[in-house]
Amino acid sequence: MKNLKFIYILSLALLISTSCEQELIELTPPVVVPPVDNGTPGTANFTKFIAIGNSFVAGVQGGALFTTGQNNSLPAIMATQFAKPGVGGGAFVQPSINATLGWNLFVTQPFLADNTKPILGRMLLQGVSPRPTPQAYAAGNLEALPNPSANPGFIYTGGKATLNNFGVPAIVLGQALIPETGNWALAGTDPRFSPFYGRLALPPGGSTTLIGDAAAAGGTFFLFWLGLDDFFLYAAFGGDPTKAPLTPATGAGAASFDLQYGAAIGALLGSNANLKGVVGNYPDIFKMPHFTSVAYNPIPLDAATATTLTSSLANNYNGFLTAMAGAGVITEAERDKRLISFVAGQNKALIVDETLTDLTAAMNANGAGALVPYARARQTTAADKLPLGAGTVLGTLVGGNPSLINGVTVPLADQYVLIPTEIEAINGARTAYNATVAATVAANSSRLALADVNAALEGLIAAQAGIYNNVTITPNINPPTGIYSEDGAHMNSRGYAFLSRTFIEAINTTFGATVPLTDLSKYSATGLPIP
Repeated sequence: MKNLKFIYILSLALLISTSCEQELIELTPPVVVPPVDNGTPGTANFTKFIAIGNSFVAGVQGGALFTTGQNNSLPAIMATQFAKPGVGGGAFVQPSINATLGWNLFVTQPFLADNTKPILGRMLLQGVSPRPTPQAYAAGNLEALPNPSANPGFIYTGGKATLNNFGVPAIVLGQALIPETGNWALAGTDPRFSPFYGRLALPPGGSTTLIGDAAAAGGTFFLFWLGLDDFFLYAAFGGDPTKAPLTPATGAGAASFDLQYGAAIGALLGSNANLKGVVGNYPDIFKMPHFTSVAYNPIPLDAATATTLTSSLANNYNGFLTAMAGAGVITEAERDKRLISFVAGQNKALIVDETLTDLTAAMNANGAGALVPYARARQTTAADKLPLGAGTVLGTLVGGNPSLINGVTVPLADQYVLIPTEIEAINGARTAYNATVAATVAANSSRLALADVNAALEGLIAAQAGIYNNVTITPNINPPTGIYSEDGAHMNSRGYAFLSRTFIEAINTTFGATVPLTDLSKYSATGLPIP
C-alpha cells in the first residue's frame, strides 16, 4: 500500500510539473443562450383569465383541497405562463382554503365539529410498504372543517367578482347550473349542495350559480374543464348510483350531459362577444393508478387459512350453488361464475355482484340462512376493477370479529368494486361526453380551443415515460417521477404542470399565440414515503 501511495503522489507531482511547462491557455466562457421566456397572445386576450372546473381545476392533490395544492393548481400554473412578458396575463386570484392538510374528499367525515375525531386531510405515502394514508389534524384543529358555524375561516370573503379560479371539488356539470349548489339552507339535506361552492359566498348564499358567477367575473379568456366528475365519481364509488349517479350522455332532457355542456359554454360565450377559451376532454380513468393499483386478486393466504376457508365457506356455498343449478333456480353458467375457491398465495376478493340472481329467498327456504350474506356473491376476475379505496377495506375486520373479514368471508360492498357492466357504461359515457366536447368546439371554432388531455395521457402511458426540461415523468404515483398524487387520480404539482402544457399548446395552435410552455423542473413531484 505504501508503494502504491508513493507512485500516486509521484504521478501527481509529475503531472503538476509537466503542466507548468505547458503554454497557458485562455479559456473562453461558453455562450449560453437563455430559453425564450416571453411570448405573444395571438388573437386571445389574457388580461383576466378565469377557470371553471372541478377538483382537477381547484388544485386537489392527495385527495384533499389544501393551500399548497391550490397554489399549484392547473390554472394557477397556466396563469404563470400567461404572465410572461408579451403575453399580457394579469394577477390570478384563488379562494384560498387556508388549510395545511385540507379536507379529505375520499374519506367519509361528518361536517359537524367533533373534537374526539380528528379531521383527516391529504394523503401521504406512509409505511414500510407505502400506502396512501390520510394525515390527521391534532384533535380540536378545525381549520379544514367545511362548516362555517364551527370554522368561520372556511368562508371566502374576498368577493366572487375578484376571483379567477372557480374550481369546485367534487361537483358534476349540472351542479354548476343550479343555485341549490351554493345554498347553505340545504346543507346536510340536499345532495345538490356543495360546501366548496357555498364557501364562495356568505351563508345562506344560494342566489347564484357557479356558471353565472364565472360569467359575471369579467374574464377575457377562460379555461373550462367540468364534466369529468359526471363519470369519475360514479366509478370512484364502485358504480353505486346511490352515492354518485352516472350522468346520462343524451336523451334525459335537461339532465343530460350534452344539454348541460351546451348550456354552460353558451352562458360563458354569451356573456362577452369577445370572450375566448380553452376546454379539455376527458381521459380514460381506468388507466389512472386509482383504478390500477389494487389487483383483482389482492388477498394473500397461507395454506392453513386457505384450507380452513375452503371447508368452512367455499364447500358449503359451492354445494348450495350446485343444488340451485340442479333445481333450475340458476343456470349452470351462473353457478360456474359464482363458485369460490381459496388457495395458498394470492386470492381473488369476494364481492357483491348485483347482476347475479338474488338467492336470499332460496337460501331461507332451504335452511341455508347462514348463506344469505352471499345471496349475490362471487369472487373477482381480471375483468373487475377495485378502486384505490378498496385497498383500505380489504382484509379489515367487520365489528372486530376475526371471522368476518372484508373481501374474504364478507363480500365487499358495491362501492368498492366495479363490475364489467359498470365499466362498460362508464366507458360509453366518457366516449359520448368527449364527442359532445369536440362538437361544441367545432361549432365555436373561432372562440374555443380543444386541449386533448386524453391523447396527452395516452401518449405518456404508451411510452411509459417522458422527458421535459430534463425531468423524467411517468404515468404513476411512484416518487420521484410519477405525475399522480397520492390519491392516484389527481395530479401532483408536476403532473398539473404537464397538463398545463397540453392546454397551452392547444391555445397556441388555435389562436396563433406563442405562450411559453411550462418548465416542469420548477414543480415538485410526489414526496418519498414516510417510514
